[in-house]
Amino acid sequence: MDIASIVGLVVCVGLMVFGIGFGSLGSFIDVASVIITFGGAFMATLASKSMDQYVAGLKSFSVIFKTSSVKAADVIKQIIDLSNVARKEGLLSLEEAAGNIDDAFLKKGIMLVVDGTDPELVRAIMETEMDAIEGRHKSNSGFWEDLGAMGPAWGMIGTLIGLVNMLKNLSDSAAIGPAMAVALLTTFYGSVLSNWICTPVSKKLQSKNGDEMAIKGIQVEGLLSIQAGENPRVIEEKLKSYLSPKDAAGVSSEGGDEGGGG
Repeated sequence: MDIASIVGLVVCVGLMVFGIGFGSLGSFIDVASVIITFGGAFMATLASKSMDQYVAGLKSFSVIFKTSSVKAADVIKQIIDLSNVARKEGLLSLEEAAGNIDDAFLKKGIMLVVDGTDPELVRAIMETEMDAIEGRHKSNSGFWEDLGAMGPAWGMIGTLIGLVNMLKNLSDSAAIGPAMAVALLTTFYGSVLSNWICTPVSKKLQSKNGDEMAIKGIQVEGLLSIQAGENPRVIEEKLKSYLSPKDAAGVSSEGGDEGGGG
């Protein structure tokens, strides 16, 4: 569970409630304003997407609460183990090692190498799949970007509707203040939707996409290095360049090209 996402969203609510004051919360609730702002924003976003894209975008909200069990340092260690197997027993031995790997992307790359596929074609196939995955990720983060843009826009629409209705009844001066407050609530709701939910979710999805693409990049470079017959120690040093100095220090192939194994 990604604690940062949970804490961030919950504390944001707490700060808003603190700023409003518990006794004044009722003044910030208006059903018509909610319907105009949230309903308009979600439906306008729906109009700009296909139904599949819209549903996928909504579902992607849950992704921000998940942490990946795959770490770059662990992937590098896995690649080094595979390189030791290939160096001692040959590339064909990787087919058996692939049976113990759950990562479909890495397993696909191993099988391409085992089948003797041209290195450039291996890279092209793997990078094409990476582009497809990244495209789906960008579609989901783009959904939240679009929704975040629609929120304030529909908040302003609601405010304009409220102001028009207020200006139609200026004869009752006592009602002007409350009517103005209700009109401004839609702007408030739109800003909350954009800055509390949409922008953070979009940024988090982009961050997770970057992490996943970095790991897949390590896997591609590692497999191509194994296919080229490079020394496991050389592969290790090459792949460690993807890591921060702190993380790289924790990566060590046990026994280098003489040790390891599947």
